Amino acid sequence: MFTGIITAIGRVASVSEAGAVRRIRIEASYDPGTIALGASIACSGPCLTVVAVGGRADGCWFEVDAAAETLARTTAGAWRPGTRLNLERSLKLGDELGGHIVTGHIDGVAEILSRDAITGGDDPWGPSARFDVRAPRSLAALIAEKGSVALDGASLTVNGVNGDAFSVLIIPHTLAVTTWGERQPGDCLNLEVDLMARYAARLAEARRAGY
Repeated sequence: MFTGIITAIGRVASVSEAGAVRRIRIEASYDPGTIALGASIACSGPCLTVVAVGGRADGCWFEVDAAAETLARTTAGAWRPGTRLNLERSLKLGDELGGHIVTGHIDGVAEILSRDAITGGDDPWGPSARFDVRAPRSLAALIAEKGSVALDGASLTVNGVNGDAFSVLIIPHTLAVTTWGERQPGDCLNLEVDLMARYAARLAEARRAGY
């Protein structure tokens, strides 16, 4: 379980194939002594299991396996050496829930339609950015104005909805400490809809079917 608050940016160091599984080595600033084999780390959204870990000069490396389902339903299939990823360690009891409840189970891939800088007058931290994003049509009804979504692992508030498109506003701090600073129109994003919306939709579907 996660909150969508990014704690580090990782970098893909290598990608190797082993049948239907792709093993991905990621370099990060985490202390390797705090990462156990079998731990869960959200890597730009998808919750992936650590299968190997080691130290390096300025942090650690860890390896995760991405199976066929993950490769098909997320952007992980496009990760290459040098790809930068938003990272979040799994929650511990007593941790602050700063974003919203995020499972790391990706619902689909969204696409950035536009990026517009929003200047704040004398804002010393620089401009914010408004992104318009298109969701898969099957997920559009689960995204609500002022609701929450996780995009590439980051917890964000939906500013507005128009059909299958919606907008989010990214503040200067988030642009600086996540991969959002480099996102541009045409980029694909891992989308996880709000957990409550997912279950509400399933309940309504079951009632229509007479369950």
